[in-house]
Amino acid sequence: MEVFLIRLLQFLLAISLLVLLHELGHFTFAKLFKVRVNKFYLFFNPKFHILSTYDTWVRRLLKLKPEVVPTKEVEVEVKDGEEPKKETVKEYVGTEYGLGWLPLGGYCAIDGMIDETNTKLSEETHPWEFRTKPTWQRLLIMIGGVLVNFLLALFIYSMILFHWGETYVPMKDMTLGMKFNSEAKALGFQDGDILLSTDRGELKRFDNAFTMSDVYRELSKAKQVNVMRDGQPVTITIPEDTELDLLNMMKSTPVFVRAFIPAVVDSVMPGTPAAAIGLMPGDSIMAINGKAIDSHNEFTDEIGRLSDVLSAATTQEDSLRARQIELVVKRAAMITTDSVPMVAIDTLSATLTEDMMLGFVVMSKYQPQTFTYGFLESIPAGISYGWDKLSGYVSDLKYVFTAEGAKSLGGFGAIGSLFPEVWDWHRFWDMTAFLSIILAFMNILPIPALDGGHVLFLLYEMITRRKPSEKFMIRAEYVGFGILILLMVVANLNDILRWIGVM
Repeated sequence: MEVFLIRLLQFLLAISLLVLLHELGHFTFAKLFKVRVNKFYLFFNPKFHILSTYDTWVRRLLKLKPEVVPTKEVEVEVKDGEEPKKETVKEYVGTEYGLGWLPLGGYCAIDGMIDETNTKLSEETHPWEFRTKPTWQRLLIMIGGVLVNFLLALFIYSMILFHWGETYVPMKDMTLGMKFNSEAKALGFQDGDILLSTDRGELKRFDNAFTMSDVYRELSKAKQVNVMRDGQPVTITIPEDTELDLLNMMKSTPVFVRAFIPAVVDSVMPGTPAAAIGLMPGDSIMAINGKAIDSHNEFTDEIGRLSDVLSAATTQEDSLRARQIELVVKRAAMITTDSVPMVAIDTLSATLTEDMMLGFVVMSKYQPQTFTYGFLESIPAGISYGWDKLSGYVSDLKYVFTAEGAKSLGGFGAIGSLFPEVWDWHRFWDMTAFLSIILAFMNILPIPALDGGHVLFLLYEMITRRKPSEKFMIRAEYVGFGILILLMVVANLNDILRWIGVM
Protein backbone atom coordinates (compact mmCIF):
# COMPACT_ATOMS: atom_id res chain seq x y z
CA MET A 1 0.00 0.00 0.00
CA GLU A 2 2.85 2.36 0.81
CA VAL A 3 4.47 1.76 -2.60
CA PHE A 4 1.14 2.45 -4.31
CA LEU A 5 0.70 5.74 -2.47
CA ILE A 6 4.26 6.88 -3.23
CA ARG A 7 3.81 6.15 -6.93
CA LEU A 8 0.36 7.76 -6.93
CA LEU A 9 1.68 10.96 -5.35
CA GLN A 10 4.55 11.16 -7.82
CA PHE A 11 2.19 10.56 -10.73
CA LEU A 12 -0.32 13.18 -9.58
CA LEU A 13 2.41 15.74 -8.89
CA ALA A 14 4.01 15.21 -12.31
CA ILE A 15 0.71 15.28 -14.23
CA SER A 16 -0.56 18.31 -12.30
CA LEU A 17 2.62 20.24 -13.04
CA LEU A 18 2.60 19.32 -16.74
CA VAL A 19 -1.10 20.06 -17.27
CA LEU A 20 -0.87 23.34 -15.35
CA LEU A 21 2.05 24.56 -17.45
CA HIS A 22 0.49 23.24 -20.68
CA GLU A 23 -2.68 25.21 -20.09
CA LEU A 24 -0.61 28.18 -18.96
CA GLY A 25 0.96 28.16 -22.44
CA HIS A 26 -2.49 28.61 -24.02
CA PHE A 27 -3.44 31.14 -21.35
CA THR A 28 -0.33 33.28 -21.83
CA PHE A 29 -0.75 33.64 -25.60
CA ALA A 30 -4.49 34.28 -25.17
CA LYS A 31 -3.82 37.09 -22.71
CA LEU A 32 -1.03 38.42 -24.95
CA PHE A 33 -3.51 38.82 -27.81
CA LYS A 34 -6.27 40.14 -25.50
CA VAL A 35 -8.47 37.06 -25.80
CA ARG A 36 -10.75 36.49 -22.83
CA VAL A 37 -10.18 33.28 -20.87
CA ASN A 38 -13.38 32.31 -19.06
CA LYS A 39 -11.97 29.49 -16.93
CA PHE A 40 -8.56 28.18 -15.96
CA TYR A 41 -8.88 24.88 -14.05
CA LEU A 42 -6.47 22.31 -12.73
CA PHE A 43 -8.34 18.97 -12.84
CA PHE A 44 -11.81 18.60 -14.29
CA ASN A 45 -14.92 19.75 -12.47
CA PRO A 46 -18.01 17.93 -13.77
CA LYS A 47 -21.06 18.92 -11.66
CA PHE A 48 -18.97 20.60 -8.95
CA HIS A 49 -15.52 21.90 -8.04
CA ILE A 50 -13.33 21.97 -4.94
CA LEU A 51 -12.67 25.71 -5.06
CA SER A 52 -13.01 28.64 -7.42
CA THR A 53 -12.16 32.32 -7.33
CA TYR A 54 -15.88 32.88 -7.96
CA ASP A 55 -16.68 31.28 -4.60
CA THR A 56 -17.51 33.88 -2.00
CA TRP A 57 -15.51 32.11 0.73
CA VAL A 58 -12.43 31.91 -1.50
CA ARG A 59 -12.62 35.60 -2.32
CA ARG A 60 -12.97 36.43 1.36
CA LEU A 61 -10.13 34.09 2.31
CA LEU A 62 -7.80 35.56 -0.31
CA LYS A 63 -9.11 39.07 0.39
CA LEU A 64 -9.86 39.62 -3.27
CA LYS A 65 -11.25 43.06 -3.93
CA PRO A 66 -14.33 43.42 -6.14
CA GLU A 67 -12.28 44.86 -8.99
CA VAL A 68 -10.11 41.71 -9.11
CA VAL A 69 -13.12 39.90 -10.59
CA PRO A 70 -14.65 42.42 -13.05
CA THR A 71 -18.42 42.70 -13.27
CA LYS A 72 -20.90 44.21 -15.67
CA GLU A 73 -24.52 45.20 -15.45
CA VAL A 74 -26.80 42.91 -17.48
CA GLU A 75 -30.54 43.10 -17.90
CA VAL A 76 -32.25 39.72 -17.77
CA GLU A 77 -35.85 38.60 -17.83
CA VAL A 78 -37.15 36.84 -14.76
CA LYS A 79 -40.62 35.50 -14.16
CA ASP A 80 -42.49 36.65 -11.10
CA GLY A 81 -45.68 34.69 -11.32
CA GLU A 82 -46.99 35.45 -14.80
CA GLU A 83 -45.79 39.00 -15.07
CA PRO A 84 -42.27 39.19 -16.59
CA LYS A 85 -40.08 42.00 -15.37
CA LYS A 86 -36.52 43.15 -15.81
CA GLU A 87 -33.95 43.60 -13.15
CA THR A 88 -30.29 44.40 -13.12
CA VAL A 89 -27.88 41.66 -12.04
CA LYS A 90 -24.12 41.33 -11.85
CA GLU A 91 -22.29 38.90 -14.07
CA TYR A 92 -18.67 37.84 -13.70
CA VAL A 93 -16.65 38.38 -16.86
CA GLY A 94 -13.13 37.82 -15.50
CA THR A 95 -11.20 34.54 -15.57
CA GLU A 96 -12.43 31.96 -13.09
CA TYR A 97 -9.46 30.13 -11.58
CA GLY A 98 -10.36 26.83 -9.97
CA LEU A 99 -9.47 23.35 -8.76
CA GLY A 100 -11.62 20.46 -9.93
CA TRP A 101 -12.14 17.12 -8.22
CA LEU A 102 -11.29 14.73 -11.09
CA PRO A 103 -7.47 14.53 -11.39
CA LEU A 104 -7.32 13.56 -15.06
CA GLY A 105 -5.97 16.80 -16.49
CA GLY A 106 -7.18 20.37 -16.64
CA TYR A 107 -8.41 22.95 -19.10
CA CYS A 108 -8.32 26.55 -20.21
CA ALA A 109 -11.72 27.73 -21.51
CA ILE A 110 -11.04 30.39 -24.14
CA ASP A 111 -13.96 32.63 -25.10
CA GLY A 112 -15.18 32.26 -28.67
CA MET A 113 -13.56 28.90 -29.30
CA ILE A 114 -15.14 25.50 -29.97
CA ASP A 115 -13.50 22.89 -27.75
CA GLU A 116 -14.39 20.29 -25.12
CA THR A 117 -15.65 23.08 -22.80
CA ASN A 118 -17.82 24.84 -25.38
CA THR A 119 -19.59 23.42 -28.44
CA LYS A 120 -21.97 26.31 -29.13
CA LEU A 121 -21.12 29.91 -29.95
CA SER A 122 -23.45 32.89 -29.97
CA GLU A 123 -24.26 34.63 -33.24
CA GLU A 124 -22.98 37.93 -31.88
CA THR A 125 -19.19 38.29 -32.02
CA HIS A 126 -16.97 40.38 -29.76
CA PRO A 127 -13.43 41.71 -30.22
CA TRP A 128 -12.12 39.74 -27.22
CA GLU A 129 -13.17 36.36 -28.67
CA PHE A 130 -10.77 33.77 -30.07
CA ARG A 131 -12.71 33.49 -33.35
CA THR A 132 -12.32 37.20 -34.16
CA LYS A 133 -8.53 37.21 -33.92
CA PRO A 134 -6.16 36.88 -36.91
CA THR A 135 -5.30 33.33 -37.92
CA TRP A 136 -1.65 33.62 -36.89
CA GLN A 137 -2.64 34.71 -33.40
CA ARG A 138 -5.07 31.80 -33.04
CA LEU A 139 -2.34 29.44 -34.25
CA LEU A 140 0.10 30.66 -31.59
CA ILE A 141 -2.58 30.32 -28.91
CA MET A 142 -3.17 26.71 -29.94
CA ILE A 143 0.49 25.67 -30.05
CA GLY A 144 1.28 27.49 -26.80
CA GLY A 145 0.66 24.44 -24.61
CA VAL A 146 2.73 22.07 -26.76
CA LEU A 147 5.53 24.62 -26.96
CA VAL A 148 5.66 24.98 -23.16
CA ASN A 149 5.69 21.20 -22.62
CA PHE A 150 8.49 20.65 -25.10
CA LEU A 151 10.64 23.49 -23.76
CA LEU A 152 9.92 22.30 -20.21
CA ALA A 153 11.21 18.80 -21.04
CA LEU A 154 14.44 20.21 -22.50
CA PHE A 155 14.88 22.46 -19.46
CA ILE A 156 14.33 19.59 -17.01
CA TYR A 157 16.76 17.32 -18.86
CA SER A 158 19.37 20.11 -18.86
CA MET A 159 18.97 20.69 -15.13
CA ILE A 160 19.14 16.94 -14.43
CA LEU A 161 22.48 16.78 -16.26
CA PHE A 162 23.70 19.90 -14.44
CA HIS A 163 22.69 18.67 -10.96
CA TRP A 164 23.19 14.90 -11.18
CA GLY A 165 25.15 14.36 -14.38
CA GLU A 166 24.82 11.10 -16.31
CA THR A 167 25.55 7.79 -14.60
CA TYR A 168 25.94 4.68 -16.73
CA VAL A 169 28.33 1.94 -17.78
CA PRO A 170 30.01 2.89 -21.08
CA MET A 171 29.34 0.23 -23.69
CA LYS A 172 33.05 -0.18 -24.45
CA ASP A 173 33.71 -1.04 -20.80
CA MET A 174 31.45 -4.12 -20.85
CA THR A 175 34.53 -6.34 -20.91
CA LEU A 176 32.65 -9.57 -20.18
CA GLY A 177 30.49 -8.91 -23.22
CA MET A 178 26.82 -9.58 -23.77
CA LYS A 179 24.47 -12.52 -23.78
CA PHE A 180 22.37 -12.93 -26.95
CA ASN A 181 19.21 -14.90 -27.63
CA SER A 182 18.73 -17.39 -30.45
CA GLU A 183 17.38 -14.77 -32.88
CA ALA A 184 20.51 -12.64 -32.40
CA LYS A 185 22.81 -15.64 -32.78
CA ALA A 186 21.11 -16.53 -36.06
CA LEU A 187 22.19 -13.11 -37.34
CA GLY A 188 25.83 -13.74 -36.39
CA PHE A 189 26.11 -12.41 -32.84
CA GLN A 190 27.93 -14.56 -30.27
CA ASP A 191 27.86 -14.66 -26.49
CA GLY A 192 30.68 -12.47 -25.24
CA ASP A 193 30.49 -9.93 -28.08
CA ILE A 194 30.76 -6.31 -26.96
CA LEU A 195 28.46 -3.96 -28.87
CA LEU A 196 30.33 -0.86 -30.07
CA SER A 197 28.39 0.90 -32.83
CA THR A 198 26.12 0.55 -35.83
CA ASP A 199 26.16 2.18 -39.24
CA ARG A 200 23.93 4.83 -37.62
CA GLY A 201 26.43 5.79 -34.91
CA GLU A 202 28.11 4.86 -31.62
CA LEU A 203 26.32 2.80 -28.99
CA LYS A 204 27.19 4.87 -25.96
CA ARG A 205 25.66 3.30 -22.89
CA PHE A 206 24.53 -0.05 -21.54
CA ASP A 207 22.21 0.74 -18.66
CA ASN A 208 18.84 -0.26 -17.27
CA ALA A 209 15.75 -1.31 -19.21
CA PHE A 210 14.55 2.30 -19.46
CA THR A 211 17.61 3.46 -21.41
CA MET A 212 18.29 0.11 -23.10
CA SER A 213 15.29 0.79 -25.33
CA ASP A 214 17.56 3.26 -27.16
CA VAL A 215 20.06 0.45 -27.86
CA TYR A 216 17.33 -1.88 -29.13
CA ARG A 217 15.97 0.90 -31.32
CA GLU A 218 19.37 1.48 -32.92
CA LEU A 219 19.88 -2.24 -33.49
CA SER A 220 16.44 -2.61 -35.05
CA LYS A 221 17.28 0.02 -37.68
CA ALA A 222 20.90 -0.97 -38.29
CA LYS A 223 22.29 -2.56 -41.44
CA GLN A 224 25.69 -3.20 -39.86
CA VAL A 225 26.71 -3.69 -36.24
CA ASN A 226 30.30 -3.42 -35.03
CA VAL A 227 31.31 -5.58 -32.06
CA MET A 228 34.49 -6.51 -30.23
CA ARG A 229 35.00 -10.28 -30.25
CA ASP A 230 37.94 -11.86 -28.42
CA GLY A 231 39.78 -8.55 -28.59
CA GLN A 232 39.25 -8.12 -32.33
CA PRO A 233 36.76 -5.78 -34.09
CA VAL A 234 34.11 -7.65 -36.08
CA THR A 235 31.36 -6.26 -38.32
CA ILE A 236 28.06 -8.12 -38.45
CA THR A 237 25.95 -7.39 -41.52
CA ILE A 238 22.21 -7.62 -41.05
CA PRO A 239 20.63 -9.29 -44.12
CA GLU A 240 18.62 -6.87 -46.28
CA ASP A 241 15.49 -9.00 -46.04
CA THR A 242 15.67 -8.96 -42.22
CA GLU A 243 13.63 -6.39 -40.33
CA LEU A 244 14.21 -6.60 -36.60
CA ASP A 245 11.02 -5.93 -34.67
CA LEU A 246 11.68 -3.59 -31.74
CA LEU A 247 8.88 -4.94 -29.54
CA ASN A 248 9.94 -8.53 -30.17
CA MET A 249 13.56 -7.69 -29.35
CA MET A 250 12.55 -6.20 -26.01
CA LYS A 251 9.77 -8.57 -24.99
CA SER A 252 11.05 -11.95 -26.17
CA THR A 253 12.22 -14.36 -23.49
CA PRO A 254 15.14 -14.01 -23.22
CA VAL A 255 15.52 -10.54 -24.73
CA PHE A 256 17.67 -9.90 -27.81
CA VAL A 257 20.73 -8.77 -25.84
CA ARG A 258 21.65 -8.27 -22.19
CA ALA A 259 24.78 -7.96 -20.12
CA PHE A 260 26.66 -11.22 -19.56
CA ILE A 261 26.60 -11.87 -15.79
CA PRO A 262 28.66 -14.74 -14.33
CA ALA A 263 26.79 -17.04 -11.98
CA VAL A 264 29.21 -16.29 -9.15
CA VAL A 265 27.87 -15.58 -5.67
CA ASP A 266 28.90 -12.24 -4.19
CA SER A 267 26.87 -12.36 -0.98
CA VAL A 268 24.16 -14.45 0.64
CA MET A 269 21.17 -12.93 2.40
CA PRO A 270 20.57 -14.33 5.90
CA GLY A 271 17.44 -16.36 6.53
CA THR A 272 17.04 -17.33 2.87
CA PRO A 273 17.12 -20.74 1.14
CA ALA A 274 20.63 -19.88 -0.13
CA ALA A 275 21.85 -19.46 3.45
CA ALA A 276 20.06 -22.64 4.54
CA ILE A 277 21.89 -24.82 1.97
CA GLY A 278 25.27 -23.27 2.77
CA LEU A 279 25.84 -21.26 -0.40
CA MET A 280 28.88 -19.03 0.14
CA PRO A 281 30.48 -15.96 -1.52
CA GLY A 282 32.69 -17.01 -4.42
CA ASP A 283 30.68 -20.14 -5.22
CA SER A 284 29.85 -20.65 -8.91
CA ILE A 285 26.57 -22.23 -10.00
CA MET A 286 27.24 -24.68 -12.83
CA ALA A 287 23.84 -26.32 -13.30
CA ILE A 288 20.24 -26.12 -12.13
CA ASN A 289 17.90 -29.12 -12.21
CA GLY A 290 20.37 -31.03 -14.36
CA LYS A 291 20.68 -28.25 -16.95
CA ALA A 292 24.18 -26.82 -17.37
CA ILE A 293 24.38 -23.02 -17.28
CA ASP A 294 27.20 -20.67 -18.18
CA SER A 295 25.91 -17.50 -16.56
CA HIS A 296 23.51 -15.93 -14.12
CA ASN A 297 21.47 -15.00 -17.20
CA GLU A 298 20.69 -18.65 -17.87
CA PHE A 299 20.04 -19.22 -14.16
CA THR A 300 17.34 -16.50 -14.15
CA ASP A 301 15.91 -17.92 -17.40
CA GLU A 302 15.40 -21.26 -15.70
CA ILE A 303 13.87 -19.61 -12.63
CA GLY A 304 11.50 -17.78 -14.97
CA ARG A 305 10.46 -21.09 -16.52
CA LEU A 306 9.80 -22.52 -13.05
CA SER A 307 7.72 -19.41 -12.22
CA ASP A 308 5.50 -20.23 -15.19
CA VAL A 309 5.13 -23.80 -13.87
CA LEU A 310 4.26 -22.39 -10.44
CA SER A 311 1.62 -20.09 -11.94
CA ALA A 312 -0.01 -23.06 -13.65
CA ALA A 313 0.05 -25.23 -10.52
CA THR A 314 -3.37 -26.24 -9.23
CA THR A 315 -2.41 -28.11 -6.05
CA GLN A 316 -0.18 -27.48 -3.07
CA GLU A 317 2.02 -30.41 -4.10
CA ASP A 318 2.52 -29.02 -7.61
CA SER A 319 3.41 -25.60 -6.19
CA LEU A 320 5.97 -27.11 -3.83
CA ARG A 321 7.44 -29.23 -6.62
CA ALA A 322 7.86 -26.17 -8.86
CA ARG A 323 9.82 -24.40 -6.13
CA GLN A 324 12.25 -27.27 -5.50
CA ILE A 325 15.58 -27.03 -7.31
CA GLU A 326 18.88 -28.92 -7.39
CA LEU A 327 22.11 -26.98 -7.94
CA VAL A 328 25.57 -28.10 -8.97
CA VAL A 329 28.00 -25.67 -7.36
CA LYS A 330 31.74 -25.21 -7.76
CA ARG A 331 33.01 -24.15 -4.38
CA ALA A 332 35.16 -21.04 -4.03
CA ALA A 333 37.47 -22.75 -1.54
CA MET A 334 39.73 -25.54 -2.82
CA ILE A 335 40.32 -28.73 -0.91
CA THR A 336 43.67 -30.48 -0.57
CA THR A 337 44.12 -34.26 -0.84
CA ASP A 338 47.64 -35.65 -0.47
CA SER A 339 48.96 -32.12 -1.01
CA VAL A 340 47.10 -31.90 -4.34
CA PRO A 341 44.61 -29.01 -4.53
CA MET A 342 41.27 -30.02 -5.96
CA VAL A 343 38.16 -28.09 -6.92
CA ALA A 344 35.17 -29.07 -4.80
CA ILE A 345 31.92 -29.72 -6.66
CA ASP A 346 28.77 -30.02 -4.53
CA THR A 347 25.18 -30.86 -5.32
CA LEU A 348 22.73 -28.83 -3.21
CA SER A 349 18.95 -29.05 -2.95
CA ALA A 350 16.83 -26.04 -2.05
CA THR A 351 13.22 -24.89 -1.95
CA LEU A 352 12.71 -21.40 -3.34
CA THR A 353 10.59 -18.85 -1.54
CA GLU A 354 7.00 -18.29 -2.66
CA ASP A 355 8.18 -15.40 -4.84
CA MET A 356 10.79 -17.73 -6.42
CA MET A 357 13.85 -16.27 -4.71
CA LEU A 358 16.95 -18.22 -3.68
CA GLY A 359 18.51 -15.36 -1.76
CA PHE A 360 21.94 -14.47 -3.14
CA VAL A 361 23.51 -11.55 -4.99
CA VAL A 362 25.85 -12.08 -7.93
CA MET A 363 29.19 -10.40 -8.38
CA SER A 364 29.12 -7.22 -10.42
CA LYS A 365 32.19 -6.40 -12.42
CA TYR A 366 30.94 -3.08 -13.69
CA GLN A 367 30.93 0.17 -11.76
CA PRO A 368 28.81 2.88 -13.39
CA GLN A 369 30.62 6.11 -14.20
CA THR A 370 29.18 9.57 -13.60
CA PHE A 371 29.78 12.22 -16.24
CA THR A 372 29.29 15.77 -14.97
CA TYR A 373 28.27 18.92 -16.83
CA GLY A 374 28.78 22.61 -16.16
CA PHE A 375 25.75 24.87 -16.39
CA LEU A 376 26.49 26.03 -19.93
CA GLU A 377 27.44 22.50 -21.00
CA SER A 378 24.22 21.06 -19.62
CA ILE A 379 21.94 23.13 -21.86
CA PRO A 380 23.00 21.77 -25.29
CA ALA A 381 23.47 18.31 -23.76
CA GLY A 382 19.93 18.43 -22.32
CA ILE A 383 18.50 19.64 -25.64
CA SER A 384 20.26 16.81 -27.49
CA TYR A 385 19.11 14.24 -24.92
CA GLY A 386 15.51 15.48 -25.07
CA TRP A 387 15.49 15.51 -28.86
CA ASP A 388 16.75 11.91 -28.91
CA LYS A 389 13.94 10.92 -26.55
CA LEU A 390 11.35 12.62 -28.75
CA SER A 391 12.76 11.01 -31.91
CA GLY A 392 12.73 7.57 -30.30
CA TYR A 393 9.18 8.01 -29.04
CA VAL A 394 7.94 9.16 -32.45
CA SER A 395 9.64 6.27 -34.25
CA ASP A 396 8.06 3.78 -31.84
CA LEU A 397 4.51 5.00 -32.53
CA LYS A 398 4.26 2.81 -35.63
CA TYR A 399 4.05 -0.21 -33.32
CA VAL A 400 0.80 1.11 -31.83
CA PHE A 401 -0.95 0.04 -35.05
CA THR A 402 0.15 -3.59 -34.68
CA ALA A 403 -1.61 -6.24 -32.59
CA GLU A 404 1.33 -6.52 -30.21
CA GLY A 405 1.70 -2.76 -30.06
CA ALA A 406 -1.95 -2.29 -29.12
CA LYS A 407 -1.45 -4.72 -26.24
CA SER A 408 1.52 -2.66 -25.05
CA LEU A 409 -0.62 0.46 -24.67
CA GLY A 410 -0.89 1.49 -21.06
CA GLY A 411 -3.14 3.82 -19.12
CA PHE A 412 -2.78 5.59 -15.80
CA GLY A 413 -1.64 2.40 -14.07
CA ALA A 414 1.15 1.74 -16.58
CA ILE A 415 2.35 5.34 -16.38
CA GLY A 416 2.24 5.33 -12.59
CA SER A 417 4.27 2.09 -12.45
CA LEU A 418 7.14 3.86 -14.26
CA PHE A 419 7.76 5.95 -11.16
CA PRO A 420 10.07 4.43 -8.51
CA GLU A 421 8.81 2.63 -5.42
CA VAL A 422 10.60 5.14 -3.19
CA TRP A 423 10.63 8.90 -3.58
CA ASP A 424 13.60 9.62 -5.82
CA TRP A 425 13.81 13.19 -7.11
CA HIS A 426 16.25 12.26 -9.88
CA ARG A 427 13.94 9.59 -11.24
CA PHE A 428 10.87 11.77 -10.64
CA TRP A 429 12.20 14.64 -12.76
CA ASP A 430 13.45 12.24 -15.43
CA MET A 431 9.97 10.72 -15.72
CA THR A 432 8.31 14.15 -15.61
CA ALA A 433 10.46 15.34 -18.52
CA PHE A 434 9.64 12.19 -20.50
CA LEU A 435 5.90 12.59 -19.82
CA SER A 436 6.17 16.23 -20.88
CA ILE A 437 7.56 15.12 -24.24
CA ILE A 438 4.76 12.56 -24.61
CA LEU A 439 2.14 15.17 -23.69
CA ALA A 440 3.60 17.64 -26.19
CA PHE A 441 3.69 15.16 -29.06
CA MET A 442 0.31 13.56 -28.38
CA ASN A 443 -1.35 16.98 -28.21
CA ILE A 444 0.07 18.07 -31.56
CA LEU A 445 -1.33 15.02 -33.37
CA PRO A 446 -3.91 16.14 -35.98
CA ILE A 447 -6.88 14.70 -34.08
CA PRO A 448 -9.93 16.91 -33.50
CA ALA A 449 -10.32 17.81 -29.80
CA LEU A 450 -6.53 17.91 -29.47
CA ASP A 451 -4.40 21.01 -30.06
CA GLY A 452 -3.11 19.42 -33.25
CA GLY A 453 -6.66 19.16 -34.62
CA HIS A 454 -7.19 22.88 -34.13
CA VAL A 455 -3.79 23.58 -35.68
CA LEU A 456 -4.74 21.48 -38.71
CA PHE A 457 -7.94 23.46 -39.26
CA LEU A 458 -6.10 26.76 -38.79
CA LEU A 459 -3.50 25.75 -41.38
CA TYR A 460 -6.35 24.83 -43.74
CA GLU A 461 -7.83 28.28 -43.15
CA MET A 462 -4.49 29.99 -43.79
CA ILE A 463 -4.00 28.10 -47.07
CA THR A 464 -7.54 28.28 -48.47
CA ARG A 465 -8.55 31.62 -46.90
CA ARG A 466 -11.75 29.88 -45.80
CA LYS A 467 -12.76 29.14 -42.24
CA PRO A 468 -14.36 25.73 -41.51
CA SER A 469 -18.01 26.09 -40.58
CA GLU A 470 -19.08 26.06 -36.96
CA LYS A 471 -21.22 22.98 -37.64
CA PHE A 472 -18.21 21.10 -39.04
CA MET A 473 -16.03 22.13 -36.09
CA ILE A 474 -18.61 20.90 -33.59
CA ARG A 475 -18.92 17.52 -35.33
CA ALA A 476 -15.14 17.19 -35.59
CA GLU A 477 -14.85 17.95 -31.89
CA TYR A 478 -17.28 15.14 -31.03
CA VAL A 479 -15.47 12.69 -33.32
CA GLY A 480 -12.07 13.58 -31.87
CA PHE A 481 -13.35 13.35 -28.32
CA GLY A 482 -14.79 9.91 -29.13
CA ILE A 483 -11.42 8.74 -30.45
CA LEU A 484 -9.68 9.95 -27.29
CA ILE A 485 -12.22 8.21 -25.05
CA LEU A 486 -11.76 4.97 -27.02
CA LEU A 487 -7.96 5.15 -26.71
CA MET A 488 -8.26 5.84 -22.98
CA VAL A 489 -10.61 2.89 -22.50
CA VAL A 490 -8.30 0.52 -24.42
CA ALA A 491 -5.18 1.70 -22.57
CA ASN A 492 -6.72 1.40 -19.11
CA LEU A 493 -8.38 -1.91 -19.99
CA ASN A 494 -4.91 -3.22 -20.84
CA ASP A 495 -3.78 -2.14 -17.37
CA ILE A 496 -6.62 -4.10 -15.78
CA LEU A 497 -5.93 -7.20 -17.89
CA ARG A 498 -2.25 -7.10 -16.91
CA TRP A 499 -3.17 -6.67 -13.26
CA ILE A 500 -5.42 -9.75 -13.26
CA GLY A 501 -2.82 -11.71 -15.24
CA VAL A 502 -4.71 -12.14 -18.51
CA MET A 503 -2.05 -10.30 -20.58
